[in-house]
Amino acid sequence: MIPFRSSPSQPRLPEGYRLETSPAPRPHELDALLVSCGDRSRTPELIERVLARSIWHLLVRNPEGQLVGFVRATSDLALNANLWDLSAAPSEPARASVLEALVHGALQRLRREMAGCSISLSAPPEALEALRRHGFIVDPGGIRAMGLTLARPVESVD
Repeated sequence: MIPFRSSPSQPRLPEGYRLETSPAPRPHELDALLVSCGDRSRTPELIERVLARSIWHLLVRNPEGQLVGFVRATSDLALNANLWDLSAAPSEPARASVLEALVHGALQRLRREMAGCSISLSAPPEALEALRRHGFIVDPGGIRAMGLTLARPVESVD
């Protein structure tokens, strides 16, 4: 998808929900959210590393204080930004609103801090409508992203 210039007005989260930039989520709660969205489990050490290597993150908490949405950004701080782990809890009644708030917040921050940069992201199908409303379109050239998870080499037993 390619971001375009238009941006809808700031979405409203339901009463009691909060969009936050700090503190960082606790590793176990972020892992639980990502796993509930179909991602693989990550160790606390890995989560701490990816958060430390991100330039910022946004999260949404429900009225009970539970983490129900998350996105983080990495960048070369010049030409490219990447949004990662865009997620909203599947059991969350306000899931569409949470995704909308995260997409809007992330794009507003990128426009403010890195205007003109290229943005790439990996997103679940549930986020496509929110992304379209914010000007993303499926790349008309048909470019598709690919990923590869590198496994640790198997040690030989001699």
